[in-house]
Formats: sequence, structure tokens, C-alpha cells
Amino acid sequence: MRPSPRLVVALAALPLALTACGGGGSGSTSSAPPSISAHSADNRPVKGGGTLNIALNADPDALDPSISTTLVGREVFANMCEKLYDIDASASLVPQLATALPEVSDDGKEVTIKLRQGVKFNDGTPFDAEAVKKSLDRHRTWEKSARQADLAAVSEVTAVDPATVRLTLSQAFTPLTAQLADRAGMIMSPKALDAAADNFGASPVCVGPFTFASRTSGSQIVLDKAPDYYDAAKVKLDRLVYKIIVDPNVRAANLKSGDVQVADQLATTTVKGVQTDPNLTVVSGGGLGYYGITINTGNANGSTEQPGTVNTALAKSPELREAFELALDRDVINKTVYNGLHEVDCYPVALDSPYRSKDLQCPKRDLSKAKQLVQASGVPAPVPVTLTSPNDAVNQRLAQVIQQMAKEAGFDVSVQTAEFVSTLEQGKSGKFDVLLNGWSGRVDPDGNLTNLVTTKGSNNYSGMSDPGIDDPIKQAAAESDPAKRAELYGSSMRRAAELRGVLYLYHNKYYLGMSKNVAGVQYFKDGLPRFVTAGFAA
Repeated sequence: MRPSPRLVVALAALPLALTACGGGGSGSTSSAPPSISAHSADNRPVKGGGTLNIALNADPDALDPSISTTLVGREVFANMCEKLYDIDASASLVPQLATALPEVSDDGKEVTIKLRQGVKFNDGTPFDAEAVKKSLDRHRTWEKSARQADLAAVSEVTAVDPATVRLTLSQAFTPLTAQLADRAGMIMSPKALDAAADNFGASPVCVGPFTFASRTSGSQIVLDKAPDYYDAAKVKLDRLVYKIIVDPNVRAANLKSGDVQVADQLATTTVKGVQTDPNLTVVSGGGLGYYGITINTGNANGSTEQPGTVNTALAKSPELREAFELALDRDVINKTVYNGLHEVDCYPVALDSPYRSKDLQCPKRDLSKAKQLVQASGVPAPVPVTLTSPNDAVNQRLAQVIQQMAKEAGFDVSVQTAEFVSTLEQGKSGKFDVLLNGWSGRVDPDGNLTNLVTTKGSNNYSGMSDPGIDDPIKQAAAESDPAKRAELYGSSMRRAAELRGVLYLYHNKYYLGMSKNVAGVQYFKDGLPRFVTAGFAA
């Protein structure tokens, strides 16, 4: 359905600072998306030494792998805290601190992992099976851990010998290797854990090419080259300095001025301007994650607590939630807010995933039906909705577009803004009506679903709880056949789409801006810049 003339006029009337912001980039919907190549690795030779300044678009939460929940935190971890497994340029799972993919018993309930030998943590402590056991047990049993759902199938971790770990599972769990390729597989120094306990994130110690040096909240995080890294000869840079620059226009300006040499997650409104600078380049990554609108349907006391009653119009009425979705035009949102640089979708699993059912279809904007549903709900129009948005310019732009679209269907959307991490806290606690937020994505669809839409999942901010969602996801995790897993995930996602606890808008494409004299950066589909081989071009 085409957007109504009144909507087009309303969007055109949004503030000029939002429609044409940043570094010569244009917010116009008429300009074609710039051509940007995907980037796996830049293999030009680099010289040794130097400090690389990287602009992050938000301040990470605690740098503790057990409790971290932010993408920007994962970006820092990628160069400081190695995992048992990782992904490569083709998004395939590969060993990192392990030496091979896991050996799995016939019943799927025993998983054996062989470990690298001769490795040290960045405080000089030996890396071995006992250290792996200590970290995995913390991830899966600590009451504050956000990794509990990731490792829920693991009932016991055994150090068989210094180079071998055995995981005993309560049931077969196919996504385990993918979970161990993210924060659930990050191994922390046992010495640092004993010394810092719950405060580990203030001075984290892992195995990695760079080691934590300092952090100034809201300003910067400094990592130094790690002298004990097992592949230290590969590491050329002396130091990484992550600078927190929330404003996308300032981030692009700092890249152009040379104050930073790399800028993460360029706003799509600034991509074109960065591209036109002869000293800079833009490469794309990501696509595994999503962004959308979370509606609080049952998160009365916290996402990990039993769902309860939420007294808002949208929470109480499935018909109003349907109307709210039908008021939105995802294609117009992508063009108006993001210059068409994201992948429009209404489901959380990537469009090119082998686990994506082919029959999943997205509803088009249907303003007439949306109005009918509002009228039939019995709630006097305009229906009040409070939308919480991170306070950066792009999210505020998105919130305004949603506000204008929903108004035409009979909703009165008021927008509240807060710091990014504060919005996450509101999501966890259930202290919101409607929330803009997303997920950075995982290669296995379980990582985009279990913790986010199943009952009492730590990131299930909506508070959805339904056997039609939970059961197929649980069954798919124990299934090894990809086709059967895709069918089960499809069933679960269709049910979640009916409940509309999350209205997915698009899959994130990430755009990394870099100085052309920076080489050796690895940038894969997870959108995490890896600087282990990076440096300044020789």
C-alpha cells in the first residue's frame, strides 16, 4: 500500500537538521543508496607501532562477559577477550581458544573440547581446562549472569586434563558451538576473577591481542598490546583507544578530521558524505541482527520474572498492537530514516539464513484496517502510547517517523528519550510502554530467539510467554537437521508475530568508516571490527 499524501507531507515537514544531517550526506528518500562493498579482511602490509583511535556510537555497559548485553561491548571484547570459538569471513564457526570444533557424542549430550596449549591470560596466568571450567560455570550459574539461557543445557563442566574440557548436557543442544563463539565462550583469568569477583568488569583480564588499560566512563576505553598473547607477532598496533562519540554527525566529522581513524556504525545519513572524502573508505558488515519496536505485553516485574499484567492500551489489546503495526510502512521508514541502507523485514532471523522459512511474509501498511481496529477496540482515540527511544539523533528521527505514521491510524505517540544503557535498564525492568531497541545477531537463530522471546528470557523485554513460541524453539535447539530446525523456528516466529510483542523493522547493516591508511582490519557479518592484524599501511 502506498503511503498517503498526508503522511508524505508530514515526513517532509520533519526538522531539517534530521533530514539532511552529517558530513555532506543526504537524508533524502530520492537519492539512491550508495554502492558499498562487504569487507572481510584488508591484507595490505602494515607497519609496526602506533595508536588507533576508534569512535564508538555508545558507551558500553560493564566489560564483564557474563553480564554484558551491548553490541559496543562486544566490539571491545573482540580485541580483548577471545572465545572458545569465533566466526570467519564466511560466517562459519571456527576454533579460537579451542583447537578444533567440538566432538559430540551420539546422543548429543556429551561435548568434548580440545584447548590450545601454551597460552597465557593477559595477566600471565596459564590458560587451561580449569580456567575454562571456572568461566563457564560462572556464565551459567551466577545469578547476575546474562549467559544463563545461552548455557542452560549445560549441567556440568569437567576439566578432563589441562587441555580438554567436557560439557555434559541435560539434552542435545545444537546451537552450543555458536553460543561459545560469543560472550558465553569468553574465558576470564581465574586469578582476576578471584580478586575482583562481581567487579571483574572494572578491570577485565582475558586472553587477547590487546589488554585492558583504562576506562573513563562516557569518554574512552584504552587497550594496550598484550605482551603475553600467544600470537603476539601478528599484532602490530601498540594501543587501541575507543572514544565514545554518540552523535553520528560528530562521529563522521571526527573521522574526516583525523581525530579518529575508524568510526563504527556510521549513521546511514552520513555514509555518503564519508564515501566522498578521498581519504576515507566505507565498508559494510552485519545483517545478522535486527532493530524494532518492543511492546511491553507482560513485563510487569522484570524480564526474568513471571509475566504479569501491564496496564497500557497496547498491552491489553492484541487488536491495537495489530493496528499499530499496520500503521507502519517499513519501506518508507528504511528510505526516510536510513537512506534505504538496511534490509527491511518483520522477523528476527536473517533473510539469507538457512534456517529462515521461505513462507514468512510481512504485512504491508494498511491504514484503513488499522483505523478499523482502533475503532473496534473500544479505546477512545487517540490511543495514548509512550515510546522510549535512545537519545541519539537517528533513533529520535525514527521515533518521529513512527509517531507521524501511528497518528494517522489514531494513536497519540509521545516520545521519551534516554541514554542508550538507560533504555536497556528500562527494558529489563519492564518500566516502559513501547521501546526502540535491537539485537546485534548471531549465526545460529537460537541466539536471536531463546533469550529474546521465550518465557523469562533475560532480554525478553516484552514479557511474551506462550507455548507456541517456547516449545518449537526448545525442540529446534535439540534438532540437528537444518530443514527441521527451520520449520520449527518458522512456527515459533509466526506465533510471535501474532502476539506482536516485538515489531521487527529491519536487519541492521553496519557501516564502518576508516581512514585509507588503515589496513588489516577484519570486518565480518557480526559487525565487530577486529584489529588483531590491523595497523597503518606500510
